[in-house]
Amino acid sequence: MAGDLTNPFYATLAKGAMVAASRRGFAVLIAMVDEDPDAERTAVRGLLSRGVAGLLLVPDKGDHGYLDERGEGMGVPTVMLDRPASGVQRDVVLFDNEAAGKMVTEHLLGHGHTRIGVLVAPSFYTTGRRLRGFRSAMRDAGVGVDESLVLRLANGSPASAEEGSRRLLARGDAPTALFTTTSFVTLGALRAMRSVSHRPAIVGFDDFPHADLLPTPISVVAANPEELGRVGVERLFMRLEERDLPPAHIVLEVSLHERGSGEAAPTAEPA
Repeated sequence: MAGDLTNPFYATLAKGAMVAASRRGFAVLIAMVDEDPDAERTAVRGLLSRGVAGLLLVPDKGDHGYLDERGEGMGVPTVMLDRPASGVQRDVVLFDNEAAGKMVTEHLLGHGHTRIGVLVAPSFYTTGRRLRGFRSAMRDAGVGVDESLVLRLANGSPASAEEGSRRLLARGDAPTALFTTTSFVTLGALRAMRSVSHRPAIVGFDDFPHADLLPTPISVVAANPEELGRVGVERLFMRLEERDLPPAHIVLEVSLHERGSGEAAPTAEPA
């Protein structure tokens, strides 16, 4: 079960899981629950009623203790993807989000930026860890964080990110760089940047189609959601073969793609 499949991240994750499962002769049933705890539990019940061999779950922020209840997920191998669950001990496969946040921030600091705006999409785990990495890198560099430049968005849509970016860039002391915590947020920030004469540097999290073809190609910290789905399936089959394995915490690496937008020096004038 995944989040919004219109998000390329989740669509690619699902593809990785489907390809890996098909190689073992299994089919994948997909349910989209989009951060709704009630919808998730209903979907779990529906999948279990079909006799699925196991579950791959991108958990929401609710309590997943129900998976240990008899008649629910009891005895069905479950692997959590992209974030851990609360209330249960299960295998989890995720990216090193905190390291990613540090990587972005250290990169921008290395190019002379100290006034860094952060656009944080709502999430109970992933973007919070990216923000934690940002704060850690700033602290390690001896640079104070201007909390007014840390903008927690009402939702993770491009429209919300565009509106938030416009507010940041309209300030007299506008940030010289932006860290956008999801690909949708990056798209919104890029739309806002069209209306300013002195564009900030920008580094996003998650790659997106044609990011490298823009007039100034977009630098990103890229994770591989297809690998996330594949590794999750591999762990699920391992769990099916050896039910008594202790829960594993598998962390996948991310990488910085330097393309130009994150390497711009600070501008002397405000936007």
